Amino acid sequence: MTALTRLNATLSAFDEANLQDPNTELVDGKPVAKEWIYAQRMNAQLHKFCDTPSEALQLATRSQHICRWKIPRTDYPMDRSGYKKWRLDLAQMHGDIAGEIMAAHGYDESIITRVKDLLLKRSLKRDEEVQVLEDVICLVFIEFYLEDFASKHDEAKLIDIIRKTWNKMSAKGHEAALQLPLSQAMLSLVTKALSPD
Repeated sequence: MTALTRLNATLSAFDEANLQDPNTELVDGKPVAKEWIYAQRMNAQLHKFCDTPSEALQLATRSQHICRWKIPRTDYPMDRSGYKKWRLDLAQMHGDIAGEIMAAHGYDESIITRVKDLLLKRSLKRDEEVQVLEDVICLVFIEFYLEDFASKHDEAKLIDIIRKTWNKMSAKGHEAALQLPLSQAMLSLVTKALSPD
C-alpha cells in the first residue's frame, strides 16, 4: 500500500464513521450527516488555505469532529467549566477514535501521537500546524456556522464570540476570513466586531 493509498483509505474510514451521525443538516435541500459535512468543509478549507498540508495535518483536519455526537453537551454542567471539560473530553475522544482507525490502516505510533496533539491543540501559537488547524476551524465556523449561531444569540454575545475567534487566528487566517463569501448581515457583524469600541 502506498502512502497516498493509505491516507485516502484512512480519510474514507473517518468519513464512514461520521456518516453514522444521527444528526443531519440540510445541504442543497437534502439532509446529510452533520459531522460528515463538517469534515468535508474542513478538508476543502485546509486545501484552500495550505498548499502542502502534511499527512498528519490532513488526518487531524478530517477527524476534528469525528463521532462528536457520542458526547453530548447536555451531559455536562451548562457553565463555563462544564463547557471546557466537554471540549477537552471531545478532543481526547476524537484523538482516540482517529488513532484506532489510523492504527488499523498501518500507521505507527509517532504519527498517531502527532494527530492527537494537533486535535488537542497542543502548543497553539508556537506550533505552525496547530495554528493552521485553528485557522481552518475558525474559517469554517465563520463561513458555514456563524449565521445559524447568530439566529440564537444577541449581538453583544456574537461580537464577543467573533472577537474571541479572531484572536485565535493568525494574520494569514485574518486575511482569508475577510475573503469569505459572507452574507451582508454577517459581513456587517464581523466588521462591527473588528472595529475599535
